Amino acid sequence: MNEMNKTRSGLSRRLTLGVLLAALAWPSTQAWAQAPRDPVVLNFVNADIPSVIKAVGELTGKNFVIDPRVKGTVIITSARAVPRAQVYPILLSALRMQGFAAIESHGVVKIVPEGDAKQDFSVTRGKEMNESGDRIVTQVYPLQYESAAQMMPVLRPLISPNNAVAALANSNTLVITDYADNVRRLNAVIAAVDQPGENDTALIRLNHVSAVDVAQSLGRLMNDATAAAGQPGGARLQIVPDVRSNSLLVRSDNPARIQTLRGLVAGLDVAGAASGNIHVVYLRNAEATKLAETLRGIMTGEAPAALERIGLTATTPAAPSTQPAPAVAPAITPVSGAAGGSMILADAATNSLVIGAPDVTYNALRAVIDKLDARRAQVFVEALVVEITAEKAAEFGIQWQDLRGVGKGGTNIIGGTNLGGRNSGSNILDAAANLGTVGQGLNIGIVSGTINIPGLGEVLNLGALARALESDANANILSTPNLMTMDNEEAKIVVGQNVPFITGQYAQTGSTTTPTPFQTIERRDVGLTLKVRPQVSEGGSIKMQIYQEISSLRPTTTATDVITDMRSIDSTVLVDDGRIIVLGGLIQDSMQDGVDKVPLLGDIPLLGHLFKSEKRKRMKTNLMVFLRPHVLRDTASTDAMTGERYDFIRQKQAEFRMQPHLILPDMQMNPLPELTNPTLPAPAGQPQSPASR
Repeated sequence: MNEMNKTRSGLSRRLTLGVLLAALAWPSTQAWAQAPRDPVVLNFVNADIPSVIKAVGELTGKNFVIDPRVKGTVIITSARAVPRAQVYPILLSALRMQGFAAIESHGVVKIVPEGDAKQDFSVTRGKEMNESGDRIVTQVYPLQYESAAQMMPVLRPLISPNNAVAALANSNTLVITDYADNVRRLNAVIAAVDQPGENDTALIRLNHVSAVDVAQSLGRLMNDATAAAGQPGGARLQIVPDVRSNSLLVRSDNPARIQTLRGLVAGLDVAGAASGNIHVVYLRNAEATKLAETLRGIMTGEAPAALERIGLTATTPAAPSTQPAPAVAPAITPVSGAAGGSMILADAATNSLVIGAPDVTYNALRAVIDKLDARRAQVFVEALVVEITAEKAAEFGIQWQDLRGVGKGGTNIIGGTNLGGRNSGSNILDAAANLGTVGQGLNIGIVSGTINIPGLGEVLNLGALARALESDANANILSTPNLMTMDNEEAKIVVGQNVPFITGQYAQTGSTTTPTPFQTIERRDVGLTLKVRPQVSEGGSIKMQIYQEISSLRPTTTATDVITDMRSIDSTVLVDDGRIIVLGGLIQDSMQDGVDKVPLLGDIPLLGHLFKSEKRKRMKTNLMVFLRPHVLRDTASTDAMTGERYDFIRQKQAEFRMQPHLILPDMQMNPLPELTNPTLPAPAGQPQSPASR
């Protein structure tokens, strides 16, 4: 037996020594890849930490980056052989005892002091976490019932001093950075505590005052009291008004706060004067003047004047023939219990309503105000106008004339070809009278001095004129007008010129010999016009009334004979949020072929070109108009859209730079400032005073 024990002891020492020598001597991970499941015996006694990490790297195939501050010795011993898969977790446990931690990222393990681990990259998880052992992880844990701020004093002693735990009061969420095994223990603690309480909700009915007003006042009071006590986010209290039953829905994790709230509500829910209750309601989104008309119509049972003007009045079905039908039925049922002494006034300066009515009437009106005074969605409309035009024209003609017999005695013969309209730039007679009237292109003529023609005066003796012209014009016009408007409000954008049009003129002589000319002028917009009235539905679709006009001036006209080319669309469409829809367009392909010639002579092959003038023209026009609306329901979406357009303009401005000049001064434009985040809106449920708005 002794000999056998000695043999086993010697074998164990040789295996341990072999493992250590192999771990320190292996230049690569090839041997690890060949035998990944071979067990090993670890025996590091007062070994240098970097050397131990290097040996583990050779055994496991992991890449390590060691912080220069990681120093010291470590003791790792195993009485029995352990699987190689356990070597790395054993190293993490040994490093944790020495105050160091491992951060795994992108195939590299960084060894840093424990105090710096929480500031470095680490695996981030939600409630469900698969990691274990002594590796650093970050967990985002949302709570359902308990307050995250109240959980902080419970969890802080259970976390390593060098690691962190934080509470987000707005989202009631915990953010924990610690070792994986400890985070799992904390999850069990949180799950056991985060349970619904027995008395966390309550229903408080009101008889006299409005639930909306009480919810705003008490919610503001209770939250301010919590903040003054130094408990931000603690002892959650939620007060939600139910306008239908005029009740308060209260929820809190502290039953004492619910009892306090019940006492305050009982003191406020008292009957007021019979007809002397006067309330001021500050509006956030609605317009006080228009809302006052609607509320008056509810009280009296008559449609407001604004609704009557557009015909939105209701009538009852036809009565049986045995009874006479009423002339006009009321459009709105009056409020039950509305007294004749009630009044509703609108203060436009502060955008508020002044309501004097009994409690029953005011509570009913307050519920309506709370629903109508909701934030209205905004619509950002992107229009795209694409126009592609291709125009080709060709002209060739020869004209000649013989005017040498003009002014001679006796019988003489004169004549020639006169092709093309007068004042068109291609007629030989216009060229003889004034060479400046000849149109563009190649013009070749034969001139033999001048000649005096009765009725025309002295002109050039132009014997022949040959003209040749070929033109090719292409245009690609892209217009992208954008505008933003509120739901069910019309918006208009005009980009163009304001052109005067002469509508009349006459000369007033009177008693003077010199007439006084007089003209009447009407100015009109010429360019691009877009008018949109969007209406957003609850399902997300948008109904839009659209009028789009594209007009331009023809460059060949004179100031007294202005001609405009206009393309307009007037339509109503239905489109989903963010989708592109085509409004309309024009696809036109026109061809013109004209010949001016002398009969018979112009038909002779080849020789006939001396007696004719030909013109050809082809024009292709492709015009399409597209539209894409975006519904912006909150401040975040509006800021995102505005920031995107603002950054685009800043980039375009930065790209524009004047080249330096030796003589001319530098005239660089100051760049636009960076767009800062706007002030956050007031929390929901709190009234806005005139000063805060």
